Amino acid sequence: VQLQASGGGLVQAGGSLRLSCAASGRSFSTYGMGWFRQAPGKEREFAAGVSRMSSSTYYADSVKGRFTISRDNAKNTVYLQMNSLKPEDTAVYYCAAKTSPFRFSLADEYGYWGQGTLVTVSS
Repeated sequence: VQLQASGGGLVQAGGSLRLSCAASGRSFSTYGMGWFRQAPGKEREFAAGVSRMSSSTYYADSVKGRFTISRDNAKNTVYLQMNSLKPEDTAVYYCAAKTSPFRFSLADEYGYWGQGTLVTVSS
C-alpha cells in the first residue's frame, strides 16, 4: 500500500487542522492505521491509531482529548482531526499502515509509511 499525507500547515495556538492520508490499493480495510509525529531534534513518536473497521482507537496521552483519528474505508483515507493545538504539537506528521491488530503505538509494527506533512503551531 502507498500512503500520501496532506493537510499540514501553519496555525496559531488554539487552532485546528485536519490531516488526511490517502492510500492506494483495494485492501485498505485490511490495515490498521496510525499517525506518528517527529519534532525537530526528537525521535518519532506515536500520536494516534485506528483499527481496521474503526472499532478501536488509540491515542498518546499528549494528544488525548484534543486529537481524533478516523477512517473512511470507502475512500481509502484516514484522518487526524487536531484541535486546541499547542506549539509543542509542531512536527512532521506521518501516516502509517500495519497488518497486525496489536501494538498500535510501536513504529516497528508498521510496514508502510507516507512521506509526512509538516504542522507548525505558532504561539
